[in-house]
Amino acid sequence: MTPLKPSWQAVLAILLCLAAIASGAMTRPEAEALASPAAAIAYPYLGSKPAMLVVLVVAAFVSMLRTGTLARAIVLFVGAHVGAWLLIHGIGGFEGTALKPYYFVLAAAWLLGWRCVAELSALRPASRGAANLLRLVIPAIFGAWILILWEAITRGAGIPFILLPPPSAIGARLVNSLPILAADVNQTIFKSVFIGYVLGCASGFAVAILADRVPFLRRGLIPIGNMVSALPIIGVAPIMVMWFGFDWQSKAAVVVIMTFFPMLVNTVAGLAASGHMERDLMRTYASSYWQTLLKLRLPAAAPFIFNALKINSTLALIGAIVAEFFGTPVVGMGFRISTEVARMNLDIVWATIAVAALTGSGLYGALALLERLTTAWHPSMRRR
Repeated sequence: MTPLKPSWQAVLAILLCLAAIASGAMTRPEAEALASPAAAIAYPYLGSKPAMLVVLVVAAFVSMLRTGTLARAIVLFVGAHVGAWLLIHGIGGFEGTALKPYYFVLAAAWLLGWRCVAELSALRPASRGAANLLRLVIPAIFGAWILILWEAITRGAGIPFILLPPPSAIGARLVNSLPILAADVNQTIFKSVFIGYVLGCASGFAVAILADRVPFLRRGLIPIGNMVSALPIIGVAPIMVMWFGFDWQSKAAVVVIMTFFPMLVNTVAGLAASGHMERDLMRTYASSYWQTLLKLRLPAAAPFIFNALKINSTLALIGAIVAEFFGTPVVGMGFRISTEVARMNLDIVWATIAVAALTGSGLYGALALLERLTTAWHPSMRRR
């Protein structure tokens, strides 16, 4: 049996490294220095280019040896990320001067990162803790490579800062603007989103129970709910601002409208999810409507209710931010985005978007975890 287990990603990464060597200079200053050896021209990768290429080639070759899957994944992880760090670190001060070999090396490192994720995805841990850790590590590596490619391409190609700042600049601005962003989060998340989310979901749930009890409400509200869900937020938001003023109350009203009907529709559908045999069994026990609701129908509707909660967690954030475009005090995430775009401060705009994305993802993840803990008995959760 051959000692090698080739993968197309590793083979292509080695070929790209060889193509980078054959192509010569990685940047324009290096090409000028090679064309004029007598001139004292500073250029990047003076001492790190051989090390970078060796790291990538060795990692690609070792990953093809018939070793353990975890060992191959570790080698690929180290090789890909060390190579990418050397590449991005070396271009500092020489942004916009990258030539073809630069992108060959970047593609080689990306392929090794791809192979690393593929190897980790093939692992089948025996313990639940290791499986949970693996479920976090794989998307983290995937997301990190989106940022690595973004950083390397924007710096290598010299993309204007006003069009697309690199992630490092966004992160620096985020750290330097923490007091401003904290005030925006307090205004948008803890006032508009949180209050509107609670009111919208609670009222939607209460009306769903009422509609289940009164049949004509169910027949009349569901079609109206579908129609209201199609209303454009940019049409509703200005009306709410006129009705409730420029502060957070108008934004919370928009959030209530956006979250009410998804909760209503999902809860009504969930209450109808219990089977006829279970309902007949409850009738044989002489259970009242409320006993059947609490002990059978609401537990059966739990996945539907959590689905509405997760959907609404993102809708609420989007609704509040968009509503702030139409009038708000001098604070808020939507206000920050619209104002700083006009000033061409794209780094803080991206920083605000990053904070909104992290907040929305965190809320969605918390709800998903709560769903797993409270509905582990449900058949829909058994294979997750």
